Amino acid sequence: MPVFVIGQAPRPDLAAEIAAAAPGLPIAMRGALDGMTRADIAAIRPRDGTDTLFTMLPSGEGVSISKEAVTQRMRTLLETTPGPVLLACTGTFKGLPARPGLVQPSAVLNGLAEALLPRGRLGLFVPLPEQAATLGASRARDGLALSVVALRPHSDDATRAAAMAEMAAQQPDLVLLDCISYTRQDKAAAVAALSCPVLLSVAVAARAAASLLPES
Repeated sequence: MPVFVIGQAPRPDLAAEIAAAAPGLPIAMRGALDGMTRADIAAIRPRDGTDTLFTMLPSGEGVSISKEAVTQRMRTLLETTPGPVLLACTGTFKGLPARPGLVQPSAVLNGLAEALLPRGRLGLFVPLPEQAATLGASRARDGLALSVVALRPHSDDATRAAAMAEMAAQQPDLVLLDCISYTRQDKAAAVAALSCPVLLSVAVAARAAASLLPES
């Protein structure tokens, strides 16, 4: 199963999360920014909040990058790769090839969230404050109230705990960790702090991708 990250491969942290969620799923990871230097990546800064994506680099550094620039490069990857593909990002992308078998986590998560929570309060953890409006809008629908809290993936325990407390005060009915770079550790912290179900995006996306392959 090709897995296309919006940053660079390899992503051993992400591969470990996929393996935990979908044991035995074979993956081949590629990145939209593969081959770019750190200076090249710094040059594709987001224009504004609507153009902002967050990704972890193989070095473990978290960076903000332009969605428009990533979309152009992702389009090229998809046009040259047949069959099912997991797009490892929860953002909404316009202009990608319309094709069967492309697992876009944003659409999968919206469908699952609507099935689990037809009405009520949906809590979103997002990487950056400047993403709150855009990611919130991508999850909005009639009958749904939103609570959005910024939590950078791979934050320390104190930062994570503060974000969980902020979310708990909003009393959500369902929570989505709305970035592929969140981990099982983040979900465990959320489950401990909140009185509602918690969806880990990478786990949901990996299981959706695995469902496209033959059963063993």
